Amino acid sequence: MTQVLTAPGAPLTVSEEIEQRQRRGELTQKQVDDFRRFLAEVDRELMNHRIIKHNAYSKWFAKGEATDAELKHFIKQFSVFSNQFLVAALLKVINAPSLEQMRTSKEILMNELGVVYRKPTQHVGTGNGSRTDEQKDLEGDPELVNIEGTVDGSIYRHRAAHYEWMLGVGEPLGLGYDDLGKRRLGTRSTLHFCDELQRTYGSEDPWIAEGASFAVENWAAAGFWQDLEDGLLKIKKTRIPNLRLAFFTWHNRVEGQHAGHVMDELEEAFFNPGFNKEKFFQGGREILEAVAAFWDGLEADRLNKVSA
Repeated sequence: MTQVLTAPGAPLTVSEEIEQRQRRGELTQKQVDDFRRFLAEVDRELMNHRIIKHNAYSKWFAKGEATDAELKHFIKQFSVFSNQFLVAALLKVINAPSLEQMRTSKEILMNELGVVYRKPTQHVGTGNGSRTDEQKDLEGDPELVNIEGTVDGSIYRHRAAHYEWMLGVGEPLGLGYDDLGKRRLGTRSTLHFCDELQRTYGSEDPWIAEGASFAVENWAAAGFWQDLEDGLLKIKKTRIPNLRLAFFTWHNRVEGQHAGHVMDELEEAFFNPGFNKEKFFQGGREILEAVAAFWDGLEADRLNKVSA
């Protein structure tokens, strides 16, 4: 995986690799100019979507003022989205238009299920035993998590599954296995988001899926994970000291890497002779509307005092 090409909120720019391809004669000036105009359109149509620019619920959550009832409701709904995402991720693998893209999608799915990312030079099962339990929760247990590398040649661990981390978040709140992750627990807005992920992110149409994937990963890198981590850290410090945060701290650190990767995919897609710009934007717009519906639903539940 690669680094983020631009900081969250910054305009998308043509990468050095594209400029090198132009200098080598692999791309014409017109092709690069067309791509630059396309990126400007992506900025306008997707990156400036209201849920990327301002998430009212996550900004409130960052204050750390959620009551126990509000926190339980959030954890329950977020667990449904997180667990049901596995279905969309599997569809993305099944419907991938190439072997390379299938493997890329497998990296995300298998890591979600519990295969630890491993750097090629890293021996399987090695870790830093000097970390305290508190450090492992906030920074990641090296036996279970890594934000870099590949699942290829790595190992599976039950406790590395992201859903099991979510169970750890729910435990001190009195939420058990039957209280989290199941579709029957989702509100209408949560389930709408889950269904739209399957329909767009996991679409058989490669260009709708590409647009949805790009939009989802850039939404995830836009700052809401930091808001959630900030709020949970305040709650942990002030009233629930045994709150386990590994699920949120790990995702906060890894999502920028995902966004950088989909920028590479975007460059590859644009210069594909079959690229369909209209379908790309369709997938991106539709999934961002579903993302907004999820957060709007949480915000409406908060204002209307709806609890778990």
